[in-house]
Amino acid sequence: NYSKMAMTFSPVIVFTKIFVNNVWQDSVSGKTFPTVNPTTEEKIADVAEGDKADVDLAVVAAKKAFALNSPWRTMNASQRGILLNKLADLIERDREYLTKLEVLNGGKIYREAESDLIDTIKCYRYYGGFADKLHGKTIPIDGDYFTYTRHEPVGIVGQIIAWNYPLAIQAVKLAPALCCGNCVILKPAEQTPLTALYVASLIAEAGFPPGVVNIVPGYGPTAGAAISEHMEIDKVAFTGSTEVGKLIQQAAGRSNLKNVSLELGGKSPNIVFSDVDRNVKMKPLKT
Repeated sequence: NYSKMAMTFSPVIVFTKIFVNNVWQDSVSGKTFPTVNPTTEEKIADVAEGDKADVDLAVVAAKKAFALNSPWRTMNASQRGILLNKLADLIERDREYLTKLEVLNGGKIYREAESDLIDTIKCYRYYGGFADKLHGKTIPIDGDYFTYTRHEPVGIVGQIIAWNYPLAIQAVKLAPALCCGNCVILKPAEQTPLTALYVASLIAEAGFPPGVVNIVPGYGPTAGAAISEHMEIDKVAFTGSTEVGKLIQQAAGRSNLKNVSLELGGKSPNIVFSDVDRNVKMKPLKT
C-alpha cells in the first residue's frame, strides 16, 4: 500500500520495468528511455524500453494464460467480475497516489486527474458487473434442431493507448477485454507509462492469473509495430493519431488479418484571433 506516498506532491516512483507473466523484468535489450514531467521538462525516471523481443515474451505468457483448461479459461464469468471489482477497489485505495502520479507524468491539473481517476474506477466496476451478463441466444428454427449462439473471447488482444488520458484509456481498453475473458498485451504511450505500470502491480495484487495482463512500455515504431504485426495476436485496439491508425491497419493486413479497433484523431482545435501577439512562439500550432 503506497497511499502514504501521496502525502507529498511528488510521489515515489516504484515500477519502471516491463510487466510480463505477473513478474517485473528488464527489457531483453537492456535499454531504457526517460519519462519526463511535461510541466518542468525534467526527467522523472528511466523506464524499461520494450521492443519485439519483449512483445514475443508477452505473447508466450498470454498464450499460456489463454490455453484450454488454464485457470483463466476455466474461470467462471462471475469470478472475472469479482477480480475486476477487486482491481477497482485497489485503485480506489491508492487513488491519491495515482492522481498525483498522473499529474506528475501527464501534466494535468490535479482536479482533472482526480476526475479521470473517478471515471477509471467506474469503468472497472461497470465491466465487473457485466462479466456474467454476456450470453448468446437460443434461436427457433424449423425441424428437429437445437440452435444457439455462444459468445467466446477473441483471444490475445494487443492494446496501444494514448498519452492524454492514461488511466482512463487503459481502463476503457483493459476492462471490456478482461470482462470477456481475453488476455492482453498493452503498450502505454511512451510519454506517460508510469500509471499504467502501477496499475499492473494492482492487477497482480487483485489476483489475476499470470499472463492475463502484460504491460510493455516502449516506442510505437518498435513495441507498437511488433504488437500490430504479430501473427499470434488476434486483435489490436488503438487510441491515437489517424496517421498511426492507418499503419496499424496495414500491419494487420500484412500479418494475420487480425481484428482492429481504432479511435483516431483529435478534437482540440486552436482558435487564433486577429489580435494575437505574433511575437509569441506557438510551437504546438500547425497551419
